[in-house]
Order: sequence, then structure tokens, then C-alpha cells
Amino acid sequence: MKRWLPTVVALVALLATASASRAQNTEAILDSLQYTGFHYFWDLGNPANGLCPDRSTPGSVCSIASTGFGLSAITVGIDHGWISRSDGAARVRTTLNTFWTYPQGPGTSGVIGYNGLFYHWLDMTTGLRRVDWNAELSTIDTALLFAGIMHCHEYFDGGDTEEVAIRALADSITRRADWNFMRNGAPGLEMGWLPTTGFSSFGRWIGYNEAMIMYIMAIGSPTHPIPGTDWNTWLSGYSYGQFNANIGPYVQFPPLFGHQYSHCWIDFRTARDAYMQLKGSTYFENSRRATLSQIGYARQRGDFEQFFPGNHTYAYGESDSLWGFTASDDPSGYVAHGAPSGTENGTIAPTAAITSLVFCPDSVWRCVLNMWNNRNTVSGGKVFSYWGPYGFGDAFNPEQTPWFDTAVLGIDQGPIVVMLENYRTGGVWSRFMTHPDIVNGMSLAGFVPVPTAVNGPGSPRTPSLELAAIPNPFRAATTLRYSLAASGRVRLTVYDVGGRAVARPVDGVETGGAHEVQLAGEHLPAGVYEVRLDAGGASLVRRAVLLR
Repeated sequence: MKRWLPTVVALVALLATASASRAQNTEAILDSLQYTGFHYFWDLGNPANGLCPDRSTPGSVCSIASTGFGLSAITVGIDHGWISRSDGAARVRTTLNTFWTYPQGPGTSGVIGYNGLFYHWLDMTTGLRRVDWNAELSTIDTALLFAGIMHCHEYFDGGDTEEVAIRALADSITRRADWNFMRNGAPGLEMGWLPTTGFSSFGRWIGYNEAMIMYIMAIGSPTHPIPGTDWNTWLSGYSYGQFNANIGPYVQFPPLFGHQYSHCWIDFRTARDAYMQLKGSTYFENSRRATLSQIGYARQRGDFEQFFPGNHTYAYGESDSLWGFTASDDPSGYVAHGAPSGTENGTIAPTAAITSLVFCPDSVWRCVLNMWNNRNTVSGGKVFSYWGPYGFGDAFNPEQTPWFDTAVLGIDQGPIVVMLENYRTGGVWSRFMTHPDIVNGMSLAGFVPVPTAVNGPGSPRTPSLELAAIPNPFRAATTLRYSLAASGRVRLTVYDVGGRAVARPVDGVETGGAHEVQLAGEHLPAGVYEVRLDAGGASLVRRAVLLR
């Protein structure tokens, strides 16, 4: 027996090393996705006014939604050490100064917005409405801009002149918006308004999509609120159904961006409205099911292609490791692709899968890794996604044409940066959810805390490891909250960027369920730390940031 011991020890060491290597490789990929996405906004944004382009194409217009995502991306860049806090704060203040001081009014030109809301498309240099684009006063794009602004209000909480000014400007901008103007005399909100034709060419925001965050902001406004009952108008258009017997029913919206944008800032794991209470679910669980439904759809398409190779209907190369249907460029233009209830033509947008990693990481990671490993390649005549200095191109179509897009879009990269940060640290959620106007809006819309371990009907799932640091980033101390699937030996270790263990708050046997422990930071230098939870033969790593 003794002669086998060195072999066994070596094998165990090899497996442990392989597991650690895979974990490091995963973290490196996530770092690359966030780093390139951050630099899209930092490098391509106009430092003179803070505006961010719609896309990486030279001469692009400014998208105010892209700019909102960019503001949150700056905070992620600070937390990761890619820029200094002072440099990030200076860019944010410049951006907010633009939206506060540039002219508003009912005219067709020479203005940035009207009634406190903003035009969808602005000139990157002048900061004014792009008349040639017939830019509309957009409620949803204003809301996505405001989300970044409100996040910065909570993030920049220091007492120096710059950060005090950021908070004052943020309040001034968001509380100037006259949301009642966009009701146009009826319950709910209009999608847009034009200075030439008014509301006549727009519909109303009714039914599930990306606009949840907009309604919550408008209802929670301390200056120009819409009634809380308008939330019922919004959900009166919901379509609830089931497309996969193994997944469970959910509120439908075929393109995945509708299940992602509001979640970039609002943590829907912790609260639900009356509709979701009735369904025994949450909006987070709803997005999880929508994601799994797309994966199931793509898997089925891949099976059909395998068994019916002569049928070109299935010749899109889709599978459970190659999917992602959302609004994107495609060979014929910009199209809202969706599945399983929508339409798609084989065009895959990397942002769709990557941004959904937070909802069901085990199911999504195969696709993310496949796209990463095959970026900028052509294999067997099949094209994969373009990858450049600012990340993945907007979309690619593996077999139809084949075709790939070299343009990188702000509304792709922003959700990638923000949602990966929520997946890794919960950092954006933990800040944004403390904003008083959001807290007020959710309360008035009827949201209440979610009981522990809410699983939607028809979707039982085995409890798994969970780990989060709250608050994150932190200064004096943070609470490490973790959940165990079953009783057993548990080890919670904190590593610095050099891979050295600097703390081990937990090392022993614990019962299944929820636990928490304090991590004090007074003896640690400022920086990025990895917190690793080992239990039940599985591991989970989250990042925590210590500030001074």
C-alpha cells in the first residue's frame, strides 16, 4: 500500500493544480471581457464632454444609453485598478456637467433635451440633438442614462469637492425630468416624442421588456413622479407561457436584452412585485428561465442540423455552446432577434450569452468559453466572432453568408462590464440598490422582500454554493455571506492579487444553509482580493475590493 502513496499524492496534487488553473483561466477570461469593455467607453468617450459613442465606427453618433452604461463602467474600472478614482471622478463630473448645463427646449436643433429628458442621439462633439438622425426624446434611453448617473451618485460617496459635486449634479439631472409629460394624459409612459410631430409616431410602454427600470425611476421620482398604479398599466401587457417542459413558464420577451438591461442595476433577487408573488417567482428567476429557454432552443436546432443535414432551415450551427439571440446587427441590418418565441436567422450576439452568465453560469459558460476560444477564427468554413481591442464585435452569423460584424457597440459592452461585475462581486447592485429614489420607486410599485430560497413553479433546482461580499467595494469591513447546499467541511479563504492567502475566516464543519462572517480590512492594503469558498467538492470564487 505504501508504494502507491506517492502516486496518489501526485495525482491529487495534479487534479488540484488543474482545478486551480481552470479557475484562474476563467477569471482571466472574465477580466479580459470587462477590461476591453471598459476601455470602449474610456478610450472612445469624448473627454471634453463625457459622451460615449453608439458604436466603434468612426464618426458614430453619441447614444445616451451607451453613455449611461459607460458611467457605470467607469466605476468598475476604478475598482479593478485600471484607472484612478480621481481620474474616473473627473470624467464622470464632466459627463454630468454636460447633461446639466447644455440647453433644453422644444426646438428641433440646438438642444440636448426637453422637460428634463434627453434625445436618444447626440452629436459626439457638440453634445446636441442629431437632427439628421431625427433623434427622438426617448424615455427608455433617458432611463438607462439615469441609471448610470444614479449609480455614480451612490458610488462616489466621498467628502472631497469632486465627489460632492457629482452627487449634487446627479440629483439635479435626474430630478429635473418631468416624467408626467411623457404620460401624455394617460396611464403609462410614451416611448418617445419629437419636436415636429409630438407623440403621434410612438407607442406606449406596456408589456414586459427592458423598461422595468424606467417605470421604477418614474414612479420613485421625488419631483415629478407618475402614479404607482402605472406599474399595473405596464404589466397589463405581460405574456406568460412555457416553451420547455424542463424549465418552467416565464414572462415572454424574445430578445434577451429585455431580460438583462434593468437587471444591470436592479437586484431582482431580493424583491418582487405582486405579479411575481402570484407566480411564486422573481424577475431574476424569470430571466434565468428565458436564458435557459434560448439554450434549449439552440440545442434542439443543433440536433435537427445533425439529423437533417440537408435541411437548410437548421443549418445555422447553433447548439448549447453557440447561441445568443437579441437585438443586433445582422447581414441585412439591425434586427431584434429572439427565441424561442421570436424569430432568428442564425445571427449570434456574444453580449446575449455573456450578460446572462449571472443568471445561470453553469449553463452559459460553455457558450462563453466556445466563443472565446474561437474568436477571430474560421473553422470548416464557419466564421466565429470578431475580437478587437474593445472586445467582441456586435454579432456574427456562423453559416449564413458567413458573416461577422467588426463594429463594437456600447449597449453590448456596457451590459457585459456591469453584469459580469454583478456576477463576480455584486458591486453594482449593492451600490445602486441604496439610491433613495429607486428604493421609493420599488416600494410604490408594490415590490416586497423575497422570502429565502424562492424557486419558481415547475423549476425545482438543487441548492448550490452562493457567495457574496456586502458591501463591495468596502473600506473598514465587509460581510462575507455564503450558502451551502448541505452540511460538511467548509473553507473560506481570501487571496491577494499575488495568489497569497491573507485570511481564512472559515475552516471547519458547518451545517447547510445560509451563513455569514465578517472580514476586517484594517490590516490589509487597499486592492483587489479573491474570496474562495470550498465546500462539498465544489468551489466558488468572488472578487472583493478594499478601498482607502
